Amino acid sequence: MRRASVRDVGRAGRAARRAADVVVAAAALVVLSPVLLLTAAAVGAALGRPVLFRQERVGRGGRVFRLRKFRSMLPVDEARGLVSDADRLTPFGRLLRSTSLDELPGLVNVLVGDMSLVGPRPLPPVYLDRYTPEQARRHEVAPGLTGLAQVAGRNTLSWDDRLALDVRYVDEASPLLDARILLRTVRVVLSREGVSAEGSATMTEFRGTGGSAA
Repeated sequence: MRRASVRDVGRAGRAARRAADVVVAAAALVVLSPVLLLTAAAVGAALGRPVLFRQERVGRGGRVFRLRKFRSMLPVDEARGLVSDADRLTPFGRLLRSTSLDELPGLVNVLVGDMSLVGPRPLPPVYLDRYTPEQARRHEVAPGLTGLAQVAGRNTLSWDDRLALDVRYVDEASPLLDARILLRTVRVVLSREGVSAEGSATMTEFRGTGGSAA
């Protein structure tokens, strides 16, 4: 009888992980459907349409996909002085972000295979040329709704620390680690820790190792 190769084990592990993602994401979408509908209605009333924010992000292997989130900001309007994130982020938007309700549509990204429940958070394509080769290893796995960096400080971490944690996750990924991260995510969300970086309404922009700007 042929022994399973490392490649076979890897494929089996990815298949099991994908199956778990689909089951959990589908169940969560059903259970949380009243919350999703109420949040969508609230976003529409407070910020107008569209209620969803879609932005290109980078997934496993460098593949670009469109991330779904509930809108938490007003549109850019120079005439009204709505230019920066701080200007556009309303108290309602801050509430959405602090409770992570804005992230719930990302369950659809998990369901269709763009993301996993746990993994490095997906970042914009403009950052691709700014990573070191080591930091770029974060794309060896699927991005996640939550991840090691998100439960270790979230947006209060420096970019170097955040990306180092992403690579650490790549090296140490396992079902047990995923379970621990998911449990810690519940605590972080309930405590509303690390929602924004110091001096920024959301998070600073990654400019490359050792540098960032608001």
